[in-house]
Formats: sequence, C-alpha cells, structure tokens
Amino acid sequence: MRLDRFLGNLPRFNRQQVRLLLVAGRVQVDGQVARDPLHEVREFSRVELDDELLQAGRPARYYMLHKPKGCVSATVDPQHPTVLDLLDVPQRDELHIAGRLDFNTTGLMLLTNDGQWSRRLTQPQTKLPKVYYVETERLIDEGYVARFAEGFYFAFEGITTQPAQLVLLGPRQARLSIVEGRYHQVKRMFGHFDNKVLVLHRESMGPLSLDNSLAPGQFRALTAQEIRAI
Repeated sequence: MRLDRFLGNLPRFNRQQVRLLLVAGRVQVDGQVARDPLHEVREFSRVELDDELLQAGRPARYYMLHKPKGCVSATVDPQHPTVLDLLDVPQRDELHIAGRLDFNTTGLMLLTNDGQWSRRLTQPQTKLPKVYYVETERLIDEGYVARFAEGFYFAFEGITTQPAQLVLLGPRQARLSIVEGRYHQVKRMFGHFDNKVLVLHRESMGPLSLDNSLAPGQFRALTAQEIRAI
C-alpha cells in the first residue's frame, strides 16, 4: 500500500501528522529516507520512524525447481508427493507456485512467497513466453505450425488461445512457446490433431530458464538478477 496510507492506518497519526513526518524525513523504508507519500510499502518492507521499528518486514524468497515426473503441483496432497516436499527450506509452507505443471510434466517451476512477483510472471497480460519441449505419439508436420499460430478455440472456457510459436525439431519433437497457461493447454492443442503428448518439459518462463545443473527434484534460490528480470 502507499506509505501515507500505511502510516495513516496507525491510530497514533492523523493525515496532517503523516504529511509532516514525511516532509521532515523521519520515515525510512528499507533503510532509505522516504518522503514520497506514494512510496510503496509491501509486506517485505522494513519501515522505521526515527529509531522506532513500525514494520519488521520479512524476507522475500524465490526458488527455481526442476520438477520431476510423478509430483503434484500443490502445497498439500494426501496421495502424492508435492513440489513443496522437495524443498528443504525453512517455512516452506509460506511458499506458493508460480505456474503449475501437470503430474507427469517436468521442468522449470518457480516458487515464492511474493504474490506480486508471481502475478507478473503468470498473468497473460504480461505476455511472458513459456517454452516447452514436446514429444508426441504421431508425426508433427508443417501444418501444425500455421495452426498453432492461428490459435485454438476452447469451447469449455469459450476462448481462443493466443498465437503460439511451434518449431519442429524432429518427426515427433517440437519446441512450443505460449504466453498463456490454460488448463492442460499444450495437450489440448495437440489433441486438436488427435496427437497424444508423450513428453512435456518446460524449459523457460519469460527470461528465466531452467538451470541445466539441476537434476530432477533439485532446486536453488534465484539470483538477484533473475528476480529483477521479472
């Protein structure tokens, strides 16, 4: 929320007092003097008035995971292991998944406790490409390329998918780039040709690519540069 609103929500300050505190430079956000009433205060922000701590904040956390097969994209599941079970980190129950993958789909998965960051990553409006390696049961030909670029009508949702880029890699292999994340979208697109997807592996999301050094089931924290890239 806005800094002036954050301070105004404290029962000890009225609007005039908030304005005077900011003008006097008595408020710091994350160690920097903040005079702008529109300065954003997030749940991760440390806010101080003189030497008094108003909000301690908490660390924002971001992880990259190489999701293996047979793992559920959920925080809790009574029957199957979840992606959170693979993360040996404190307070892992605070994390959520930014872009789920099907049970047997492998590849890049991102987990964080920063909802604003994950929304930027996954909202269709941002048009960040999600790139998948695909292997199918039947042959893939050039007709697929044009059809994927046109988009597919999904009757269940009543929508037409946004144009997707399909690159043929072999008789039954392709690389697909989409900017959405509809339910079983990739499998449904190939299903238009009655062609079953046998292997589906997410290689990247926007500027973030799966670290090749991560074996299935392994994870690492994102770097500051990777976090800022979203």
